[in-house]
Amino acid sequence: MISKTKLKSYIFRVEIEQEEDGRWSAEIPLLPGCATWGYTREEALQALRDATQAYIEVLIEDGKSIPSEPKEEVEVMVV
Repeated sequence: MISKTKLKSYIFRVEIEQEEDGRWSAEIPLLPGCATWGYTREEALQALRDATQAYIEVLIEDGKSIPSEPKEEVEVMVV
């Protein structure tokens, strides 16, 4: 028997900036306290991915809803 697993994807707006000391900080404003840093931009973003996954897992375990931003349509041209 094949079991099916539902996967859900979430898209969050990320704020990332380079600090005066050269490190990078990244956060998701919609998820209070979900913020990380790294010595490179990529390191900060990877740490944020990991933190976001853990944050969402805790919300689900606690039976809380996952915040979402208002949906917006973006028009793009595909070539």
